Amino acid sequence: MDTNATPRRVRAILRRLERRFGPLTPPRAADPLDELILTVLSQHTSDVNADRAFASLRASFPTWDRVVEVPETALADAIRSGGLANTKAPRIQVILREVHQREGAYDLSRLRDMTDAEARGYLTSLPGIGPKTAAVVLSFALGRDAIPVDTHVHRVARRLGLVPATASAERADRLLHDLVPDGLRTSLHVGLIRLGREICKAPTPRCALCPLKDLCPTAPRYLPQRRRRRVGDRIRPAGSDPSGASGQT
Repeated sequence: MDTNATPRRVRAILRRLERRFGPLTPPRAADPLDELILTVLSQHTSDVNADRAFASLRASFPTWDRVVEVPETALADAIRSGGLANTKAPRIQVILREVHQREGAYDLSRLRDMTDAEARGYLTSLPGIGPKTAAVVLSFALGRDAIPVDTHVHRVARRLGLVPATASAERADRLLHDLVPDGLRTSLHVGLIRLGREICKAPTPRCALCPLKDLCPTAPRYLPQRRRRRVGDRIRPAGSDPSGASGQT
């Protein structure tokens, strides 16, 4: 196991993040189906744009029946602010149809009675729903102990050495779930997101400002090196003795 990937180190990281950012409370609790559709809208865009697209969708089509019935182009127009509207619109309709076929209604409240594993399995069995989206619904809508691996969490976890640098987001999801102690996953998710957005940015992290710089194996690549010698010592006449000795006895 990587020496950086231990539960003890995770706890140390979380304490530092809490001191820096304050309480790492998760986003608002939401209806599971609302959260699922909002998370689809959030893919490859900002939270602000996703929220705007979701509000526009519900204002344009107040019921899920209407969302399913309208032409894809009309739905795409309603969610345009969220980006990739022409891709997300048919995906949303397919998901909603599948939920209705399984549940007899546009309702995922049955997930609340499932175990974490059962709920995760149900969600990832829906068309186009992967581990990250399932973890968001588990964590934010169902109050379960999950760590969604979005682009920020993925990047920061690799830089911190919590997962291998070559780990895919899907593999990172499995590794972090097993690594992070029970009860800490959602808080760590929130903390790593804050860190990724404000400090550990792509492509260049702001390591000098990071509360984890002494715990991070990547930080030395970006921190300025201490000047070990005076500027005047760097340039010497040819043939001079680096030790400073004159050669006389």
